[in-house]
Amino acid sequence: MDLTLPPGGILIGIGTDLIEVDRVRGVLERQGERFLNRVFTDEERAYCGSMKYPHKHYAARFAAKEAVSKCFGTGIGVELGWRSVSIYHGPRHQPLVRLDEQGQALLRHVGATHVHVSLSHTDTMAMAVAVLVDNRPRSLG
Repeated sequence: MDLTLPPGGILIGIGTDLIEVDRVRGVLERQGERFLNRVFTDEERAYCGSMKYPHKHYAARFAAKEAVSKCFGTGIGVELGWRSVSIYHGPRHQPLVRLDEQGQALLRHVGATHVHVSLSHTDTMAMAVAVLVDNRPRSLG
């Protein structure tokens, strides 16, 4: 009998967030560069800024950062900053998470190896779901 775990790993944490797109648009209009510099990485700003409706993409990334912070159980703050989490696209245009050194240290601390994220947005709402997994090979026996 094979007692190894199936591919995918062990779930360590899960987080989700939902935000109104107009809330992000309003902050962008009021605070502009100050908000962008505080919350988003250069990588995220380049991507969102190239889109026809950047506020929708910023809102989805804002939700993703919140969802990731909830996976860790920390929220955004001392242990994990806004810019510790960067959302970028993989080869199939799938959203991927890049963590800075602070985020990588937290990932190791909670015993996870990867952060997976899913984003979605409409004209009015943006949402994200994030999960922490440990996918190191191990057997159950």
